[in-house]
Amino acid sequence: MAQALEVIEIETGPAPRAAVIWLHGLGADGHDFEPIVPELDLPAAKPVRFLFPNAPQRPVTINMGMRMRAWYDILQLGLQDDGRAVVGAEDEAGIRESQAQIEELISGEVKRGIPHEKIVLAGFSQGGAIVLQTALRQNKRLAGLMALSTYLPLSMTLARERAAANSDLPIFMAHGQYDNMIPLARAAHSRDMLQALGYAVDWHEYPMPHSVCPEEIAHIAAFLLRLL
Repeated sequence: MAQALEVIEIETGPAPRAAVIWLHGLGADGHDFEPIVPELDLPAAKPVRFLFPNAPQRPVTINMGMRMRAWYDILQLGLQDDGRAVVGAEDEAGIRESQAQIEELISGEVKRGIPHEKIVLAGFSQGGAIVLQTALRQNKRLAGLMALSTYLPLSMTLARERAAANSDLPIFMAHGQYDNMIPLARAAHSRDMLQALGYAVDWHEYPMPHSVCPEEIAHIAAFLLRLL
């Protein structure tokens, strides 16, 4: 069993029947996206439980080995010309460890009465990479996936590992046109790889850096309303 994560929970009303598991980015924590919940202005008649897990503390190579909250180590920032990560430059063990931890959170919500088809996985930056890694490999259908300012990790393994149950999973993917942390070209390449495998990606670009913006939050709210 994967190590249990610390989780911050917010419920928009009593007895929620849907859940959103939302992962933060490198060096942040579960509080990072808490303020977005009221901004989404979801209807009180359909309560949702938001779970914001804290990533474990670990050394991060590109930050001179400094320990910080990270879903996996980042070994280098270099990319190939086509936007893919350099072969061998991804922390596969760390990515799969975090995948297992998120799968434990999904199982926990199911035990609390939330069915798989009412669970959305969401994540920003590193967190977005982990939800892409996790959601598309689940053998039971989820409600949807939100990948914000991120990219597809371990992309060469997806074709053989993906689960048929989530082959038509609704995917909201958004990126800033001025992102200098994860270039837009890398995110667009990830989108193209997903589309090549038959996934329908709801793609959005915004005039922003590596962040979120009010227009994006409005689009996220609309996406969640359609799903939940």
